Amino acid sequence: MQKEKKIYDLIIIGAGPAGLGASIYASRYKLDHLVIGTEIGGQVVEASAIENYAGFDSISGKELMERFQHQAESLGAEIIQSAVKNITMQDNIFLVHVDGERDYQAKTIILALGMKPRKLNIPGEKELIGKGISYCATCDAMFFRGKEVAVIGGGDAAATAAIHLAEFVKKIYVFHRKETTWNPSREIDLKKNSKIELMCCKDIIKVEGKNVMESLTYRNEKGENKKLNLQGLFVEIGSVPGVELARQLKVKMDKQDYIIVDQTQATNIAGVYAAGDVTTGSNKFRQIIVAVAEGAVAAGSVYRQLKL
Repeated sequence: MQKEKKIYDLIIIGAGPAGLGASIYASRYKLDHLVIGTEIGGQVVEASAIENYAGFDSISGKELMERFQHQAESLGAEIIQSAVKNITMQDNIFLVHVDGERDYQAKTIILALGMKPRKLNIPGEKELIGKGISYCATCDAMFFRGKEVAVIGGGDAAATAAIHLAEFVKKIYVFHRKETTWNPSREIDLKKNSKIELMCCKDIIKVEGKNVMESLTYRNEKGENKKLNLQGLFVEIGSVPGVELARQLKVKMDKQDYIIVDQTQATNIAGVYAAGDVTTGSNKFRQIIVAVAEGAVAAGSVYRQLKL
């Protein structure tokens, strides 16, 4: 006789601050749950220093998320590091199909899908990802020691990336539009670093290279196309929600592809909740503390749906 598959109360998809925060509260609510994520800790682990999370003057993203993981597991969470291929429904039960693993079943779902780096979408970018093009200075700076690189972006993330890269590389060109959003103190740090050169431009046209990146072509403020020889490019132009799984479930999203949630973190699909950077909640304020709070609210909502 075939053994029936276990049906969890809840499966949390995503193991960043929102997902692990939801898990901590799910455990406190005695919900039998599973956490599935491709990267434990999410994008936060890339941060070299976090100085705005309550309780810590300064802590690396990696250490903070290791603490999250330890707390979640100590409370009994089951965490699987893997990619979810798709989600289907059968008899009001969600079937979560995991890459390379068996399927899992649950009565409810929390989508804590986080964000993905926004790409330039220019010729040569796709071919040179991992061959000179990176979206994480914290992760990859050491591979560009002594080389000349560029950072694309006009916000704090781009400024932080350039300052970090200066510890490793020979030269950094920071390409940005005329209107920047980085903190004025960041601009002071950029200008006083002899390795960093600010390059105001209209557009990045293309990147080129045979097996590795060799050059970047940009359009300057006069409208002229210029070519610059480079060995690396770090793209820091923001992020977009990772919502492929939400689309499969026909979850409603706004014009910017953020999952629409109500005050309980519920979506338009019964039994499907969402939390963290991927949602329209909390006025889209993308902060770790907010993601954790949304995860806690979502777990509480699941508890009220199933247990009360």
